[in-house]
Amino acid sequence: MHEIVFYVAFVWMTVLLVVSVTAVIRLRSTAGRILALDVLTLILVALLVLYANSERSPYYLDAALVLSLLAFVATLALGRYHGERRIF
Repeated sequence: MHEIVFYVAFVWMTVLLVVSVTAVIRLRSTAGRILALDVLTLILVALLVLYANSERSPYYLDAALVLSLLAFVATLALGRYHGERRIF
């Protein structure tokens, strides 16, 4: 049962990853692209967590944490630059 749930979650996250990449490519507004990139990194973090669970390795959880922190800072910087045309 656990393996079935894992494979369903993996397929679902892969479909969401493809949808997110197409949203980044097709959206015209900058704010929409920033949001789509944030969702893309969130899905990548979720895939890393699923992979860490399947491999029983904590190193992938560390990578997921670092990726989520970098995505958070990048989203803040891009949002501030988009709104005020300056980062600091």
